[in-house]
Amino acid sequence: MTRQSVIKSAAAAVCMLALFGCNGKKESDVKKEAKPTGAVLAEVSGTTITVDSFKKEMESLPPYLKPMADSAEGKKEMLETMIIRELILQDASKDGIENTPAVKEKLDELRKRLVVEAYLKKKVEEQAKVSDEEMKKFYDQNKEKFKTADQVKASHILVKSEKEANDVLAQLKAGGNFEELAKKLSTDGAAAKGGDLGWFSKGSMIPEFEKVAFAMKEGTTSGVVKTKFGFHVIKLTGKRGAGIRTFEEVNDQIKTAILPGKQQEVFQKLKDDLKKSGKFTIKEDVLKGLGGTSAAESKEPKSDAKVVPAQPPAPAAVPKAQEPKK
Repeated sequence: MTRQSVIKSAAAAVCMLALFGCNGKKESDVKKEAKPTGAVLAEVSGTTITVDSFKKEMESLPPYLKPMADSAEGKKEMLETMIIRELILQDASKDGIENTPAVKEKLDELRKRLVVEAYLKKKVEEQAKVSDEEMKKFYDQNKEKFKTADQVKASHILVKSEKEANDVLAQLKAGGNFEELAKKLSTDGAAAKGGDLGWFSKGSMIPEFEKVAFAMKEGTTSGVVKTKFGFHVIKLTGKRGAGIRTFEEVNDQIKTAILPGKQQEVFQKLKDDLKKSGKFTIKEDVLKGLGGTSAAESKEPKSDAKVVPAQPPAPAAVPKAQEPKK
Protein backbone atom coordinates (compact mmCIF):
# COMPACT_ATOMS: atom_id res chain seq x y z
CA MET A 1 0.00 0.00 0.00
CA THR A 2 1.43 3.40 -1.01
CA ARG A 3 1.70 6.35 1.39
CA GLN A 4 -0.99 8.12 -0.65
CA SER A 5 -3.43 5.23 -0.18
CA VAL A 6 -2.60 5.07 3.54
CA ILE A 7 -3.36 8.79 3.86
CA LYS A 8 -6.62 8.38 1.95
CA SER A 9 -7.68 5.43 4.15
CA ALA A 10 -6.86 7.37 7.30
CA ALA A 11 -8.68 10.43 6.00
CA ALA A 12 -11.73 8.26 5.33
CA ALA A 13 -11.62 6.96 8.92
CA VAL A 14 -11.31 10.50 10.26
CA CYS A 15 -14.25 11.59 8.13
CA MET A 16 -16.46 8.72 9.30
CA LEU A 17 -15.82 9.69 12.93
CA ALA A 18 -16.49 13.36 12.19
CA LEU A 19 -19.69 12.50 10.30
CA PHE A 20 -21.21 10.62 13.23
CA GLY A 21 -19.67 12.89 15.86
CA CYS A 22 -16.63 11.91 17.92
CA ASN A 23 -18.03 13.27 21.13
CA GLY A 24 -21.69 12.57 20.53
CA LYS A 25 -22.52 16.29 20.27
CA LYS A 26 -23.84 17.65 17.02
CA GLU A 27 -23.08 21.18 15.78
CA SER A 28 -26.66 22.34 16.32
CA ASP A 29 -26.46 21.25 19.98
CA VAL A 30 -23.38 23.40 20.46
CA LYS A 31 -25.27 26.32 18.96
CA LYS A 32 -28.17 25.87 21.38
CA GLU A 33 -25.98 25.43 24.48
CA ALA A 34 -23.51 28.28 23.97
CA LYS A 35 -22.57 30.83 21.39
CA PRO A 36 -19.74 29.44 19.24
CA THR A 37 -16.40 31.09 19.95
CA GLY A 38 -13.31 31.57 17.83
CA ALA A 39 -12.84 32.49 14.21
CA VAL A 40 -15.45 31.17 11.79
CA LEU A 41 -14.17 28.35 9.57
CA ALA A 42 -17.39 27.75 7.66
CA GLU A 43 -20.96 29.01 7.42
CA VAL A 44 -23.61 26.37 6.82
CA SER A 45 -27.11 27.72 6.09
CA GLY A 46 -27.10 30.11 9.04
CA THR A 47 -24.98 27.93 11.34
CA THR A 48 -21.28 28.53 11.91
CA ILE A 49 -18.45 26.07 12.44
CA THR A 50 -15.74 27.82 14.43
CA VAL A 51 -12.08 27.14 15.10
CA ASP A 52 -12.95 26.12 18.67
CA SER A 53 -15.59 23.59 17.61
CA PHE A 54 -13.19 22.20 14.99
CA LYS A 55 -10.46 21.81 17.64
CA LYS A 56 -12.89 19.95 19.91
CA GLU A 57 -13.55 17.48 17.11
CA MET A 58 -9.79 17.04 16.66
CA GLU A 59 -9.30 16.40 20.37
CA SER A 60 -12.02 13.75 20.30
CA LEU A 61 -10.26 11.67 17.63
CA PRO A 62 -8.62 8.40 18.76
CA PRO A 63 -4.84 8.86 19.29
CA TYR A 64 -3.92 6.76 16.25
CA LEU A 65 -5.93 9.06 13.93
CA LYS A 66 -4.83 12.44 15.30
CA PRO A 67 -1.56 12.54 13.31
CA MET A 68 -3.51 11.93 10.09
CA ALA A 69 -5.78 14.91 10.80
CA ASP A 70 -2.74 17.13 11.43
CA SER A 71 -2.02 17.40 7.71
CA ALA A 72 -3.58 20.20 5.64
CA GLU A 73 -5.41 17.56 3.58
CA GLY A 74 -6.71 15.82 6.71
CA LYS A 75 -7.96 19.09 8.23
CA LYS A 76 -9.80 20.04 5.04
CA GLU A 77 -11.40 16.58 4.76
CA MET A 78 -12.54 16.77 8.37
CA LEU A 79 -14.00 20.26 7.98
CA GLU A 80 -15.89 19.23 4.84
CA THR A 81 -17.28 16.22 6.68
CA MET A 82 -18.43 18.43 9.58
CA ILE A 83 -20.20 20.60 6.99
CA ILE A 84 -21.94 17.54 5.48
CA ARG A 85 -22.97 16.44 8.98
CA GLU A 86 -24.51 19.84 9.71
CA LEU A 87 -26.38 19.80 6.37
CA ILE A 88 -27.74 16.35 7.18
CA LEU A 89 -28.84 17.55 10.63
CA GLN A 90 -30.60 20.55 9.13
CA ASP A 91 -32.44 18.41 6.55
CA ALA A 92 -33.35 15.87 9.24
CA SER A 93 -34.72 18.69 11.40
CA LYS A 94 -36.91 19.90 8.54
CA ASP A 95 -38.27 16.35 8.21
CA GLY A 96 -39.01 16.26 11.95
CA ILE A 97 -36.77 13.20 12.48
CA GLU A 98 -35.67 14.30 15.96
CA ASN A 99 -39.30 14.41 17.09
CA THR A 100 -40.17 10.87 16.03
CA PRO A 101 -40.97 8.43 18.89
CA ALA A 102 -38.06 6.13 18.00
CA VAL A 103 -35.47 8.93 18.08
CA LYS A 104 -36.95 10.47 21.25
CA GLU A 105 -36.78 7.09 22.99
CA LYS A 106 -33.15 6.58 21.96
CA LEU A 107 -32.20 10.09 23.07
CA ASP A 108 -33.86 9.54 26.44
CA GLU A 109 -31.98 6.27 26.90
CA LEU A 110 -28.71 7.96 25.94
CA ARG A 111 -29.38 10.87 28.33
CA LYS A 112 -29.97 8.48 31.25
CA ARG A 113 -26.83 6.51 30.42
CA LEU A 114 -24.71 9.65 30.20
CA VAL A 115 -26.06 11.03 33.47
CA VAL A 116 -25.35 7.74 35.30
CA GLU A 117 -21.89 7.52 33.73
CA ALA A 118 -21.02 11.11 34.69
CA TYR A 119 -22.32 10.63 38.24
CA LEU A 120 -20.35 7.42 38.80
CA LYS A 121 -17.20 8.93 37.29
CA LYS A 122 -17.49 11.94 39.61
CA LYS A 123 -18.03 9.81 42.73
CA VAL A 124 -15.25 7.36 41.88
CA GLU A 125 -12.73 10.09 41.07
CA GLU A 126 -13.60 11.94 44.29
CA GLN A 127 -13.39 8.91 46.59
CA ALA A 128 -11.01 6.38 44.99
CA LYS A 129 -7.70 7.79 46.16
CA VAL A 130 -4.42 5.89 46.48
CA SER A 131 -2.19 7.33 49.20
CA ASP A 132 1.62 7.46 49.09
CA GLU A 133 1.66 5.20 52.14
CA GLU A 134 -0.39 2.54 50.34
CA MET A 135 1.88 2.67 47.30
CA LYS A 136 5.03 2.45 49.44
CA LYS A 137 3.59 -0.52 51.33
CA PHE A 138 2.76 -2.26 48.06
CA TYR A 139 6.29 -1.60 46.81
CA ASP A 140 7.96 -2.90 49.99
CA GLN A 141 5.87 -6.09 49.86
CA ASN A 142 6.52 -6.72 46.16
CA LYS A 143 10.07 -5.52 45.55
CA GLU A 144 11.16 -8.73 43.82
CA LYS A 145 8.44 -8.24 41.24
CA PHE A 146 10.04 -4.96 40.19
CA LYS A 147 13.39 -6.56 39.39
CA THR A 148 14.40 -6.12 35.75
CA ALA A 149 17.34 -6.90 33.48
CA ASP A 150 19.26 -4.18 31.64
CA GLN A 151 16.78 -1.80 30.04
CA VAL A 152 16.69 0.98 27.50
CA LYS A 153 14.12 3.65 26.80
CA ALA A 154 13.48 4.57 23.19
CA SER A 155 11.22 6.47 20.84
CA HIS A 156 10.73 5.68 17.17
CA ILE A 157 9.19 6.91 13.96
CA LEU A 158 7.66 4.08 11.90
CA VAL A 159 6.94 4.59 8.20
CA LYS A 160 6.06 2.30 5.31
CA SER A 161 8.98 2.82 2.93
CA GLU A 162 12.75 3.28 3.08
CA LYS A 163 12.40 6.53 1.12
CA GLU A 164 10.06 7.95 3.79
CA ALA A 165 12.51 6.89 6.51
CA ASN A 166 15.38 8.64 4.73
CA ASP A 167 13.19 11.75 4.40
CA VAL A 168 12.66 11.60 8.18
CA LEU A 169 16.42 11.40 8.75
CA ALA A 170 16.95 14.39 6.46
CA GLN A 171 14.39 16.43 8.41
CA LEU A 172 16.04 15.49 11.71
CA LYS A 173 19.47 16.41 10.35
CA ALA A 174 18.04 19.79 9.31
CA GLY A 175 16.95 20.45 12.90
CA GLY A 176 13.51 18.85 12.97
CA ASN A 177 12.03 17.89 16.33
CA PHE A 178 11.86 14.09 16.76
CA GLU A 179 8.69 14.06 18.88
CA GLU A 180 6.81 16.39 16.54
CA LEU A 181 7.85 14.40 13.48
CA ALA A 182 6.73 11.19 15.20
CA LYS A 183 3.30 12.68 15.92
CA LYS A 184 2.99 13.83 12.33
CA LEU A 185 4.51 10.94 10.36
CA SER A 186 4.68 7.75 12.42
CA THR A 187 2.07 5.12 11.61
CA ASP A 188 1.86 3.20 14.90
CA GLY A 189 0.06 3.73 18.21
CA ALA A 190 3.05 5.44 19.86
CA ALA A 191 2.79 8.38 17.45
CA ALA A 192 0.47 10.32 19.77
CA LYS A 193 3.17 10.14 22.49
CA GLY A 194 5.90 11.43 20.20
CA GLY A 195 6.96 7.87 19.40
CA ASP A 196 7.78 7.05 23.04
CA LEU A 197 7.95 3.28 23.65
CA GLY A 198 8.93 3.52 27.32
CA TRP A 199 11.45 1.25 29.04
CA PHE A 200 12.00 -2.31 27.82
CA SER A 201 14.36 -5.25 28.36
CA LYS A 202 15.84 -7.66 25.83
CA GLY A 203 13.20 -10.00 24.50
CA SER A 204 10.46 -7.37 24.60
CA MET A 205 10.88 -6.08 21.05
CA ILE A 206 11.47 -7.81 17.72
CA PRO A 207 15.16 -8.79 17.28
CA GLU A 208 16.09 -6.35 14.47
CA PHE A 209 14.76 -3.36 16.43
CA GLU A 210 16.14 -4.52 19.78
CA LYS A 211 19.65 -5.20 18.47
CA VAL A 212 20.02 -1.63 17.23
CA ALA A 213 18.40 -0.02 20.28
CA PHE A 214 20.66 -1.79 22.82
CA ALA A 215 23.80 -0.95 20.80
CA MET A 216 23.03 2.79 20.72
CA LYS A 217 24.34 5.50 23.03
CA GLU A 218 21.85 7.53 25.03
CA GLY A 219 20.72 10.65 23.20
CA THR A 220 21.62 9.37 19.72
CA THR A 221 19.44 8.63 16.70
CA SER A 222 19.76 5.52 14.53
CA GLY A 223 19.82 5.15 10.78
CA VAL A 224 17.00 3.34 8.98
CA VAL A 225 16.05 0.05 10.67
CA LYS A 226 13.93 -2.40 8.66
CA THR A 227 11.52 -4.83 10.38
CA LYS A 228 8.37 -6.68 9.34
CA PHE A 229 6.37 -3.64 10.48
CA GLY A 230 8.13 -1.21 8.15
CA PHE A 231 11.07 1.18 8.46
CA HIS A 232 12.04 2.71 11.80
CA VAL A 233 14.14 5.65 12.92
CA ILE A 234 15.03 5.14 16.59
CA LYS A 235 16.01 7.67 19.23
CA LEU A 236 17.52 6.29 22.45
CA THR A 237 16.37 8.39 25.41
CA GLY A 238 17.61 6.33 28.37
CA LYS A 239 19.67 3.39 29.68
CA ARG A 240 19.68 1.67 33.07
CA GLY A 241 21.34 -1.41 34.48
CA ALA A 242 19.75 -4.55 35.90
CA GLY A 243 18.30 -4.44 39.40
CA ILE A 244 15.24 -3.60 41.44
CA ARG A 245 13.61 -0.46 40.16
CA THR A 246 13.33 2.34 42.72
CA PHE A 247 9.97 3.36 44.18
CA GLU A 248 10.16 6.66 42.27
CA GLU A 249 10.58 4.77 38.99
CA VAL A 250 7.55 2.53 39.48
CA ASN A 251 5.12 4.53 41.62
CA ASP A 252 2.89 5.31 38.62
CA GLN A 253 2.74 1.59 37.79
CA ILE A 254 1.88 0.77 41.39
CA LYS A 255 -0.92 3.33 41.40
CA THR A 256 -2.27 1.78 38.19
CA ALA A 257 -2.24 -1.64 39.86
CA ILE A 258 -4.00 -0.52 43.06
CA LEU A 259 -6.52 1.97 41.64
CA PRO A 260 -8.98 -0.50 40.01
CA GLY A 261 -9.52 -2.26 43.34
CA LYS A 262 -10.13 1.09 45.04
CA GLN A 263 -12.61 2.07 42.35
CA GLN A 264 -14.45 -1.22 42.75
CA GLU A 265 -14.68 -0.67 46.51
CA VAL A 266 -16.14 2.81 45.99
CA PHE A 267 -18.64 1.50 43.45
CA GLN A 268 -19.71 -1.38 45.71
CA LYS A 269 -20.15 0.96 48.70
CA LEU A 270 -22.18 3.34 46.56
CA LYS A 271 -24.45 0.48 45.49
CA ASP A 272 -24.85 -0.72 49.08
CA ASP A 273 -25.63 2.79 50.36
CA LEU A 274 -28.21 3.38 47.63
CA LYS A 275 -29.89 0.04 48.35
CA LYS A 276 -30.12 0.96 52.05
CA SER A 277 -31.40 4.50 51.56
CA GLY A 278 -33.48 4.05 48.42
CA LYS A 279 -37.13 3.00 48.36
CA PHE A 280 -37.85 0.18 45.94
CA THR A 281 -39.67 -3.16 45.71
CA ILE A 282 -39.00 -6.19 43.56
CA LYS A 283 -41.95 -8.19 42.28
CA GLU A 284 -40.50 -11.64 42.83
CA ASP A 285 -43.39 -13.43 41.08
CA VAL A 286 -42.92 -11.34 37.93
CA LEU A 287 -39.14 -11.80 38.08
CA LYS A 288 -39.58 -15.56 38.46
CA GLY A 289 -41.84 -15.55 35.41
CA LEU A 290 -38.90 -14.38 33.30
CA GLY A 291 -37.28 -17.80 33.78
CA GLY A 292 -33.60 -18.59 34.22
CA THR A 293 -31.59 -21.00 36.34
CA SER A 294 -31.40 -20.44 40.07
CA ALA A 295 -28.05 -20.14 41.82
CA ALA A 296 -28.59 -23.45 43.60
CA GLU A 297 -29.38 -25.27 40.36
CA SER A 298 -26.38 -23.83 38.57
CA LYS A 299 -24.08 -25.19 41.29
CA GLU A 300 -25.34 -28.77 40.99
CA PRO A 301 -23.08 -30.78 38.63
CA LYS A 302 -24.74 -32.77 35.88
CA SER A 303 -24.74 -36.54 36.34
CA ASP A 304 -22.23 -37.08 33.52
CA ALA A 305 -20.07 -34.09 34.40
CA LYS A 306 -16.64 -34.50 35.93
CA VAL A 307 -16.14 -32.76 39.25
CA VAL A 308 -12.71 -31.14 39.43
CA PRO A 309 -11.11 -29.31 42.33
CA ALA A 310 -11.25 -25.53 42.24
CA GLN A 311 -8.22 -23.73 40.90
CA PRO A 312 -6.16 -21.82 43.46
CA PRO A 313 -6.63 -18.03 43.35
CA ALA A 314 -4.41 -16.18 40.90
CA PRO A 315 -1.67 -14.04 42.43
CA ALA A 316 -2.26 -10.30 42.66
CA ALA A 317 -1.52 -8.54 39.39
CA VAL A 318 1.59 -6.44 39.36
CA PRO A 319 2.35 -4.27 36.32
CA LYS A 320 5.27 -5.47 34.24
CA ALA A 321 8.19 -3.14 33.79
CA GLN A 322 8.48 -4.09 30.12
CA GLU A 323 6.68 -3.14 26.95
CA PRO A 324 4.92 -5.73 24.76
CA LYS A 325 6.57 -6.91 21.60
CA LYS A 326 6.31 -4.63 18.61
